[in-house]
Amino acid sequence: MTSVEEPARPGGRIRDAARTQAEILDVATQEFARAGFAGARVDEIAARTRTTKRMIYYYFGGKEQLFTAVLERAYAVIREAEQGLDVEHLDPVAAIRRLAEVTFDHHEQHPDFIRLVSIENIHEAVHIAASEKLGKIGSPALDVIRRILEQGQQSGLFTADVDAVDLHAMISSFCFFRVANRHTFGALFGRDLIDPARREHYRTMLGDMVIAYLTAERATA
Repeated sequence: MTSVEEPARPGGRIRDAARTQAEILDVATQEFARAGFAGARVDEIAARTRTTKRMIYYYFGGKEQLFTAVLERAYAVIREAEQGLDVEHLDPVAAIRRLAEVTFDHHEQHPDFIRLVSIENIHEAVHIAASEKLGKIGSPALDVIRRILEQGQQSGLFTADVDAVDLHAMISSFCFFRVANRHTFGALFGRDLIDPARREHYRTMLGDMVIAYLTAERATA
């Protein structure tokens, strides 16, 4: 795409660039989550941000780049939560349970993140694969999980031979399903997985499942 010169600001009022970009990303997140990548319209995003399509192109380069920026920020939020994990003072069982709770809480509080990830999977992760930022950001949770697993196995508490990525997938799958499949599950089985009255039940159940898997006795051949 050809470069776009920064447009003149109406009335000579200088807008703070960082604030403007954050506002665009806020609205773009909602629009992409609502309509998908194909259905979202930059014109609509511009109208809702009190800016112009030209200004969006100036900051982000185009619709593809804007969607990538939305994904980058969405993943940065959960990575920040993972970096804030304080489990060093906990025993391995309590530490794994706490890590699972952080993922549970994040996914419940950020349904747009779930929608964005679902949309990106439809597009076979082409935007994530092309993002240098997402390729470098990694997952702080994996380092934490590796340390906890090592401690649990050395102490004899954990019997499962599982690596950090598999355990991360196990935790994420429950948390993701609960939000992503809420409506279809409710229509089929008459139960709302996001019902506040059952929240602690599911939060505890997740921890119980993970700990049961890690501590179960293994049959020997």
